Amino acid sequence: MTPPPLHDPMPTVLVVDDEVRSQDALRRTLDEDFTVFTASSAEEARGLLQRQPVSVILCDQRMPGMTGVNFLKEVREQWPDIVRIVISGYTDSEDIIAGINEAGIYQYILKPWSPDHLLESVRNAVEAQVLQQQTARLDLELRTSTRVLRQRTATQMAQAKSHFGFDRIVRAPGSPLDHICRMAERAARYDIPVLVLGESGTGKELLARAIHYASPRLTGPFVVENCAAIPDTLLESELFGHKRGAFTGAFEDHAGLFQRADGGTVFLDEIGETSPAFQVKLLRVLQEGEVRPVGAPRPVPVDVRIIAATHRNLEQRVREGLFREDLYYRLSAVALTVPPLRERVADIPPIARQIVRDVAGELGHPGAELTDETLACLLAYPWPGNIRELRNEIGRALALHDGSALPPAAFSPRVLQGRAAGGGGDLTAALPASGSLTERLDVIEAMVLRETLLRHRWNKTKAAAELGLSRVGLRAKMQRFGLDKP
Repeated sequence: MTPPPLHDPMPTVLVVDDEVRSQDALRRTLDEDFTVFTASSAEEARGLLQRQPVSVILCDQRMPGMTGVNFLKEVREQWPDIVRIVISGYTDSEDIIAGINEAGIYQYILKPWSPDHLLESVRNAVEAQVLQQQTARLDLELRTSTRVLRQRTATQMAQAKSHFGFDRIVRAPGSPLDHICRMAERAARYDIPVLVLGESGTGKELLARAIHYASPRLTGPFVVENCAAIPDTLLESELFGHKRGAFTGAFEDHAGLFQRADGGTVFLDEIGETSPAFQVKLLRVLQEGEVRPVGAPRPVPVDVRIIAATHRNLEQRVREGLFREDLYYRLSAVALTVPPLRERVADIPPIARQIVRDVAGELGHPGAELTDETLACLLAYPWPGNIRELRNEIGRALALHDGSALPPAAFSPRVLQGRAAGGGGDLTAALPASGSLTERLDVIEAMVLRETLLRHRWNKTKAAAELGLSRVGLRAKMQRFGLDKP
């Protein structure tokens, strides 16, 4: 692979895997956001690392000659600033623990991996490296200029509070989110647990961050753990910590997430995926205000606020015996439900435009914008993946389309059809709450055309006859609204 220019603005990722098909799959997932290098062995990877700066390493665990953990131990010693991630199809807890303790891995991703989850993990890894470098620089400045550092920290804190504030949660005037944000802002003042409910991709973590930065704990850490991303056997160690020698592979003390978040907020995403056994231990932490690291003789006091989130119906899981009722009531002192995007259709235009501005800036395409026809298609689609899916679709369109105006044809067929698997086009839900009469009529016309074509399996003659149009007239309208057979 030809190395990029020395001043390549994209972060670099090194994929180490002896299987070419795995390399190709990882490259296809990452190469829109990162400069991707590949190596088929630890030896080849070493040679590349000596020539090329790398931000993140994705390494397969089982490789001929040397395991991924052993290779990453070497990387930790020679290139400690590189963020290290292991990918494995094996759930051997000893391998995972060894990776965390010996190789200092950032994350252990299990196969088969989800492209969205993998991409988000690598993005977070790059951000972690940048923050680590910034922290190191701040530590150096602390020894030379305490006053300047204090001023800079105060400025950064004010910027963070502004960036993650409730007013930065994009929505239309009169959005259902207005009421949710008002309740969340009121709850933020008090040191009580908050439970955020809603489908995946609705922005639950964004709301949790806003609560943290509106609370008296804003100067403390805000730490995140996805409870569904870690095997349940390791979740206790990750959150509560462990002592050296507590189990095989525990070669040093490990401070858990609760200890690292002392004085701040812990955001436990996908809390509904935890086992009843773990729920008992979490309940004790909430009741006693202390954690007991695995293998520790005595508990450690912690001062944290808990914000939990889930896409599950926890009340239903309580009735099914899958979630402890006492833990549910402990977590849900304030319960907030973030509605899905299809129930707040008027929010789609401002959110989509903001995403276009953000992503276009990241991709170096300033001035990109959505056409009216494209907005009509976006309004008609129910977005089962919510804002996360919307962002992915816009990112794909910006990456693959040339030109500043994004037409409907730049989006995937399922969006153009205005429906997802198991979903359908609801004219009432799709109709924007505001806008000109022409814009609102365009949305309805596009929906009617799409539904008719789908019902007739894209037979234009039958669809045109039902709608009272000629085939030429139907074809012109299909072109106008970006409708085409997938």
